[in-house]
Amino acid sequence: MDEEPLALLRLLLARLERISADSYWAHRASGIRGSLLKALEKLESGAPVSKSDLMRLIDGGFWILEKAAEEKVK
Repeated sequence: MDEEPLALLRLLLARLERISADSYWAHRASGIRGSLLKALEKLESGAPVSKSDLMRLIDGGFWILEKAAEEKVK
């Protein structure tokens, strides 16, 4: 796999990790982080990962980041 998607995954993981533990979204973020970490490990080891599953996880991660940011602004 290209390095660009791997870099995006790493960035997303880092951002999800920074959601405050006080946030409503922290628990959901930890769940999706676990799934993203498993996918990243598979990709780095050369194991196949379904592109649709990976995109669903990435979309979910960005959605949680968006919701956590909205919560912080309120």
